[in-house]
Amino acid sequence: MTRRAPLRYERRIVLIALAAVIPPATAALVLAFTSGISTKAIWTIVFLVLVSLFAATYVLHEQLVYPLRTLSNLVTALREEDYSLRPRGATRDDALGDVLLELDRLRASIQARKIEALDATALLRAVLAEIDAAIFTFDGASRLRLVNRAGEKLLALSSETMIGRTIEDIGLNALMENSSGRWSIRRTTFRENSIPHQLLAIADIRRELREEELQAWQRIVRVLGHELNNSLAPIKSISTSMEQLVTRDPLPDDWRDDAARGMRVIASRAEALTRFTRAYAQLARLPPPRRSSIDIGEILTRVAALETRVAVRVAEGPRICFDADPDQLEQLLINIIRNAADASIETGGGVDIGWQSAGDEIIVEIEDEGLGLGITSNLFVPFFTTKPNGSGIGLVLSRQIAEAHGGTLTLMNRRDRRGAVATLRLPPSPSATR
Repeated sequence: MTRRAPLRYERRIVLIALAAVIPPATAALVLAFTSGISTKAIWTIVFLVLVSLFAATYVLHEQLVYPLRTLSNLVTALREEDYSLRPRGATRDDALGDVLLELDRLRASIQARKIEALDATALLRAVLAEIDAAIFTFDGASRLRLVNRAGEKLLALSSETMIGRTIEDIGLNALMENSSGRWSIRRTTFRENSIPHQLLAIADIRRELREEELQAWQRIVRVLGHELNNSLAPIKSISTSMEQLVTRDPLPDDWRDDAARGMRVIASRAEALTRFTRAYAQLARLPPPRRSSIDIGEILTRVAALETRVAVRVAEGPRICFDADPDQLEQLLINIIRNAADASIETGGGVDIGWQSAGDEIIVEIEDEGLGLGITSNLFVPFFTTKPNGSGIGLVLSRQIAEAHGGTLTLMNRRDRRGAVATLRLPPSPSATR
């Protein structure tokens, strides 16, 4: 048994209109035939009734169907991303007008979002085109959908050649498998139209390492140049003055005193330059830690006793034994406590030392009562110092020792009062006891 198709909406409107008009029209015809009027009058009434039925049905059909077709055209235009079609003659306080006006607002909103999306896409493509890393996006079938200029350069292929091909076809899979530590490869997934996609970002880390190495060498050259000039400039000036002095004829009566004074200055600068090179060698050749079991409380108490210029107070703490290099750790603590004492001397304050175990860390805090830290950006810059006779490697060497033990060293101003606090965080060794 076949099922009949439902009537179209327009035909249903016509039938409803006829159903509404036919009863009164039929009643009018019945009255006309039973009232005894002439045949001509009866046929005139029949004609008028039929014309009225047609006119009423047509008007009702147009009033209902035409607005719906307008709505359909507007929705179709939105679906096809055509935002030029707008409703005409729509007014408020009208059911149909409200629908048309709201649909026009929806059109304007979608158009604005479409423009924003196009602008964002254009910006994203411009950024991807200029970025140094090679960017590839693949769909669920591992077929390439997007590649930037860095990706084209990496594979020596144009985007037109690669788009639509698989990761194996363009040779990217073989490149990643034979990267030999040269490439930094990052993968992430995203969805577009509910379809999972994969994004690959491939960067040449050797280039980044070369840039970092170049910057490191530039910093080293600046430091060396500064220190060498500071020592060689006075040596050159004094040696020139001494040469002029000893070539005079006759020699001045006090030439021996001037020559001796000049030689002392040259010796002083040469000694300073020797200290600098020795400190530089120490910073560059830090050996790996030679670990043995130590008690953090004992080593802190022993190192604190070496500082006699200010009061150094060691608070009671838990007994914590772990594996570390005692010589390197003592050197670190000596540097930090000495810096704290130097700062406290200026204010007549003291130094407080404490330690604790917090989770997976051993925390040592050394607090001074000095003036606090000024510029903190240069604290761990090699050979930077604000002390007249400082070498500028104490904090750098201390941080290197902390990092060689898998820990960290930070220095910041105290929050409770004036002064600074140095915080050493060390991970306990597997054999640590408490």
